[in-house]
Amino acid sequence: MPYFVYKVTTFPFKQFELAAQFDAFKEASAHAKELRKTVASDDKVVVKVMFGENQLQAEDILNQEREPQPTTGEDY
Repeated sequence: MPYFVYKVTTFPFKQFELAAQFDAFKEASAHAKELRKTVASDDKVVVKVMFGENQLQAEDILNQEREPQPTTGEDY
């Protein structure tokens, strides 16, 4: 399954721009790191690497909200 590199714009709503697609994580990660260097820090753009069977599944996973991890013990 391929790895997809996305530029995610969060304001005013989530938009996904496919930047690249790779067969290996190492290549996708290196490309994402290079993109992060070019994105200005004041931009509302986040670069993410997503694994999926196809582009539609990768974007579906990006749209899902993750629950915060529970705070237990000395974490809080």
